[in-house]
Amino acid sequence: MNSFERYAATIAGQPTDILPRVPILMQFAAEHIGSNYGAFASDHRVLAEANLRCREEFGFEQVSGISDPYRETQGFGAEIEYLPDAVPRCVAHPLGESKDLSLLPTPDPMVAERMRDRVEAVRTMRAQAGQDCSVLGWIEGPGAEAADLRDVMNFLIDTMDDVPFCRDLMDRCVEVGIAFAKAQIAAGADTVGIGDAIASQVTPDFYHSEIQPREARLVQAIHEAGAWVKLHICGDITALLPGIAKLGVDILDVDHMVDLRAVRAAVGPKVVIAGNIDPVSVVCRSTPERIRAAIARCYEAVGNPFMVNAGCEIPPGTPVANLRAFCEPIPYRANP
Repeated sequence: MNSFERYAATIAGQPTDILPRVPILMQFAAEHIGSNYGAFASDHRVLAEANLRCREEFGFEQVSGISDPYRETQGFGAEIEYLPDAVPRCVAHPLGESKDLSLLPTPDPMVAERMRDRVEAVRTMRAQAGQDCSVLGWIEGPGAEAADLRDVMNFLIDTMDDVPFCRDLMDRCVEVGIAFAKAQIAAGADTVGIGDAIASQVTPDFYHSEIQPREARLVQAIHEAGAWVKLHICGDITALLPGIAKLGVDILDVDHMVDLRAVRAAVGPKVVIAGNIDPVSVVCRSTPERIRAAIARCYEAVGNPFMVNAGCEIPPGTPVANLRAFCEPIPYRANP
């Protein structure tokens, strides 16, 4: 099996030779090839090279267009500042001082600078990788993008005192997210990740009534465009699991503070669970032996289908030996 065959078989619930490994690499990858985070986030050539070279060295199953949450935000009119050793900074949130949605343009993914750059990253990685591995596109979820446009604190206040505005704003975000996902799929992404980190910070009621239905629209549109869907929500999603279970995602990333058995019980036997090793205390700051043991515990907890992943991004400064241990082949077992 090559990496793509292994990845696709896992999503289909079929046996594989080894478990797919799908680490999220951003600043680590940039620095590993002698570059920096600012170049990785601003130049698709650096992002593609960093992903492809790391895959060649560590042997995982998926390269990724993830870099930061401000791709669509720049298309909506934000000014983005690139930093050499940190996540790009949003200098001014487009709706930070206003709720006037007419101030927002509707970005074209092939025209807006940072959206187009991600599309080109996907295109480059697919051209160079061929069909040997998965290529992951990425969009912001409705809650996350709304928070990026309003600023996090403003949006959290909006969820309590102006729900109709939140609905209208998130509907705009969904519209753009669908167009952005389709552009990446056309460029060669076989999977599109939806990052909706803010969802773990709102009330469960707001998530279930307002964010989840809009995530569902994204999932449906991505599936209709011919790609698989991964959902990534940082933080404790335990209270959100009943709604997540209804989304129909193919892969669910799970952060380290969430009980994997509870996740499997909620989402059922068909959803691929990826995670949920602590990226800092276990992957970055422990030992290869502890990493191997953590992966074994995760696999035992959820069974198949399962993909090896940390709860979030592999941190910069992670020892190479630790990432090698993280990516070691783990045999598929019918009854883990």
